[in-house]
This record gives sequence, C-alpha cells and structure tokens, in this order.
Amino acid sequence: MASVPDTIETWQMVQPWSRDKETGEKTPGLLERTSIPIPELDSGEVLVEVAGCGVCHTDLSYFYYGVPTVNDPPLTLGHEISGRVVAGDESWIDKEVIIPAVMPCNNCPICDAGRGNRCLAQKMPGNSLGIYGGFSSHIPVPAIDLCVVENRGDIPLELFAVIADAVTTPYQAAVRADLQTGDRAIIVGGTGGVGTYMVQVAKAFGAEPVVCIDIDQEKLERSLDYGADFIINSKDKTPKDIRNEFRALCKEHGFPHNYGWKIFEVTGAKIGQEISLALLSFIGKLIWIGFSTDINEYSLSRLMAFDAEIIGTWGCLPKHYPAALQMVLDGRVQIKPFVETRPMSTIRETFEEAHGGKLERRVVLTPDFD
Repeated sequence: MASVPDTIETWQMVQPWSRDKETGEKTPGLLERTSIPIPELDSGEVLVEVAGCGVCHTDLSYFYYGVPTVNDPPLTLGHEISGRVVAGDESWIDKEVIIPAVMPCNNCPICDAGRGNRCLAQKMPGNSLGIYGGFSSHIPVPAIDLCVVENRGDIPLELFAVIADAVTTPYQAAVRADLQTGDRAIIVGGTGGVGTYMVQVAKAFGAEPVVCIDIDQEKLERSLDYGADFIINSKDKTPKDIRNEFRALCKEHGFPHNYGWKIFEVTGAKIGQEISLALLSFIGKLIWIGFSTDINEYSLSRLMAFDAEIIGTWGCLPKHYPAALQMVLDGRVQIKPFVETRPMSTIRETFEEAHGGKLERRVVLTPDFD
C-alpha cells in the first residue's frame, strides 16, 4: 500500500496570461510549484496518487487564451489523469484507475436525460473540482465514476492518462454520431493529439472507409497504419480545393461523395472548421469536437436543404470509459506510439512547446516532487 503524505505537491496556475484591452500589453501567466494540505475526504471520495497527467489543448486555453475556469486561480490545471487510490473507501485502496475528465452530478435533469457529460454541476479536475487538478502528486476525487484499470500488460499506468480525454472524447463523439459498422467517416485534423485517436476509434466502431485530412504528410502516412484508409494533405489548400480532391478520391474508389458521410472536426482551427463545413452534404453529420474562439460563417439554409446535422460534443460519459479502455487493452486503439512522458517539473517548458505547436506527441507529465 502506498503511503499517504501530509500535503499535496502541485504546480498551480497562479494567474493566466492576460492582455490589457486599452494598451494591448500582455501580462505573462504564472505556473508555480507549491504545497497544499490534503483535505479531509468526504463520504464517497478517495485520494488518488497521480501516475501521469496529460497536457491538453484545454489546459493551454485556460492558461494562454483567456478561457475562464469555473474555480478562479490559483488552482492546479490538468484533467487527463491516471493513478492509484491510496486513501478513502477501503474497497478502492490500491486500485489503479483513470479519473474521468468530467464527472456528472448524476442527480439533475441533464443527467437524467443521459447527457451527464454536459451536466452543469459536473466536476472537472483543473477547472471545477475546487483547486485540485492533475499536475500534482495527489488529487481527491469522487469514487463513483472512476474507471478501474486491470490486466494492463506492459503499458505503463501513466500512459492511460490520455484515455481520460484524448481517447474518450472521440469515443463520445462516435456515440453522438451514432457511428455504425459500414458508415463512411472523415476525420479533419486526424493526426493531432485527439485526432489520432478519433481515426482509430472510428475504425474500431466499424467505419469504412476512414478518410484522414491534415497538413503533415509524414503523420498522414503514419495514420494509414492506425485506422485511416485514405489521406488528404490540406496544407496550403482552400476548403474548395479539399472538397474537389475529396470528390476525386471518391470517384476513383467508387464511394458517393455527396451524401451520408460522418465528419469529425478535431482541429479547433478555423481552416479545419471551414473544410469540415465545405464537406458536409446530403443527410450527413458533422460532429464538432475541436475548440476555438473563431467565428465561422455558414448558410444554415444549406443545412436545411441537405437535411444534415451539426452536432456538438463535450467530454465523455464516465459509463463509456470501460469500453474505451477495452479498445486500448485489446489493441484496437494504440496509445504508445502517440505519447511521450516527461517529468512534471518540465511543465513550464512543455506548456510553451505545446503552445508553439512544437510537440510531436501528446505529453504526459509524471510527478517528480521528491
């Protein structure tokens, strides 16, 4: 049994980056290492010793782009977390777990409607779970929605952190799309930190074919080994160019180009969103995953004429975590090739690299507070 310390060692966001509206002057954000008391655990809560916490675009949005957190700073960011239970309910002690990125209240009309992933009272580490987040040595969380990891083979526990968002968000998106065996799927942004898993999850759901669109040729070609059937490089091309290239691909391989495609927008970039909108056609579905503050222009009359759908999706219901985990355990979804680990003490440099688009893989930070 792991020992329970007196304090939680953590990297807090003391203040996010900000910009003066009048002068335009920017004030840098601050991430500082500190110690906070271990709280008294309420009934139904456990203390998890963090094995790893993934660095997500959402963390960058809170720190760099002015997206507000529910709980004001100072607080600890980080919502992709795996670890081991070290205190609380005896039945949970020593279990290896994944902490869901969003934990619903399970007691409201939204939860009753089966949409608890967007529960307005949800608890999200690094945002709305008090001051607690994953870039820490430990974190107190409700036990009810934890996903137990068993028989993980040779995959290190810290790597399972990415399931808490990068894998389960695509899983929820596939569920929202009602993705079925034989459905045709397009992944816009299919080589990024979430996109690589959206491609794999779509294939695991039985999509055929899966078309991956992105800007890095080497990563696009790699995606052919991880779920993609066809690739389109969108670098320096207009949405119209991509639409024409997509139509040519469909014609060459005997697929209909103008109806029934399920499109997953993962980039969170304006051009990726414009490409996705350009590809939406008759009885199609566009699933909106990537976040940005950009404003898109689209004629809603086209949506009516196409009898098409644009669907937003947020996080993932905890009840889907075991199925998403099983996809990783049985090899349908690979995580090792797309993750690297770094000491948590590199958080400042890692955030800067992620902010500058310099990361080749999703980074999982592992505690090194000793």
